[in-house]
Amino acid sequence: MTEVASLVERVWRGEAASMLGALSRRLGDFDLAEEALAEAVTEALKRWPEDGVPQSPTGWLVTTGWRRAVDRLRREVVGREKIAAVGAEPPPQPGVDDRLAMIFACCHPDLAEAARVALTLYAASGLSTAEIAAAFLVPVPTMAQRLSRAKRQLRERGVRFEVPEPAAYGDRLPAVLAVIYLVFNEGYLSTGARQRRELAREGLELARQVAVLLPHEPEAAALVALLELHEARAATRFDSRGRIVLLEHQDRRRWDRELIDRAALRLRAAVAQGRPGPYQLHAGITALHALAPSYEGTRWADVRALYDRLYALDPSPVVLLSRSVATRFTHGPQAALAEVLDLRERLSEYRLWHATHADLLALLGRRDAALAAASRALDLATNPAERELMSRRIAEFRA
Repeated sequence: MTEVASLVERVWRGEAASMLGALSRRLGDFDLAEEALAEAVTEALKRWPEDGVPQSPTGWLVTTGWRRAVDRLRREVVGREKIAAVGAEPPPQPGVDDRLAMIFACCHPDLAEAARVALTLYAASGLSTAEIAAAFLVPVPTMAQRLSRAKRQLRERGVRFEVPEPAAYGDRLPAVLAVIYLVFNEGYLSTGARQRRELAREGLELARQVAVLLPHEPEAAALVALLELHEARAATRFDSRGRIVLLEHQDRRRWDRELIDRAALRLRAAVAQGRPGPYQLHAGITALHALAPSYEGTRWADVRALYDRLYALDPSPVVLLSRSVATRFTHGPQAALAEVLDLRERLSEYRLWHATHADLLALLGRRDAALAAASRALDLATNPAERELMSRRIAEFRA
């Protein structure tokens, strides 16, 4: 990829929501804004190598997209009334409000929650349809249809791309927080180029903005605390060769203790509001790991108790699988294995079930069975770093 193409991609990844939000708010049409920006990106790839990169790449793309949208409205019969309202106005200047407006608009309560999250992830992060399909474990054509249908529903309902009134926050907040968490994870779990790590920082910044916007929503504050706790140890998640370093092997001296302390204070303030939610419990579990003197010295009984409370709110088999790690330390590996085996039918195609199964079998000395389980986890893994980790585990089991 050329330097200019890399810059264009980086701008799109980081500013997609604010650019789309600025144009959509003015035009009242997500599809038109998206198409106009796509044309602007194409033009940038042609012109910037010759003319040089503008001082404000984001401003250039929005201005060019605005002009393309106005030109299209002038050519279309249905756009002639709209052009009278917007044609004489200057191009919009994207900002924080536009990013939040785009996120809240895409999380409209009339959309199914899966469509809300997918569309917001698409608009807020600049991820491709293929990347979002991978996050949702669905085929690319299925995700393309889901996104197209969601955009059509927004257009048909005449949704305004504005931050809603406070009374409407409650209906949209769960999807807003979910998509921000996905944006963060897309960057946090990546070992790729720098712009992928910037996506994690983008997710953290969006979470902080939502928490400021909704200061009395403990789940918004808890999500910030959760992301800060993860970000505090981001430097130790991968080694110099880009290989995953498991929590138990990370160098805790390199963790950002100041950020951990701030996150813990934020979490305590959220919990003090007396309205428990899943992000508060996730953050509580992560805080116990972050504050522990060592992996073995973690307060595992407290971790397991928080997973029990989380399961009461979110009865997912993945929560029980995560709890089994704590069970290993509180009740022993045989008890943990029994919990994992109870989940076999519900998680038979989930790579982390097989990876956890393999680790417990190895602890119990059943190397052949552990090797088979690890091999199945490798078959199901798609992330290159996860595949490398499972390959290492297989080599250890064979040694």
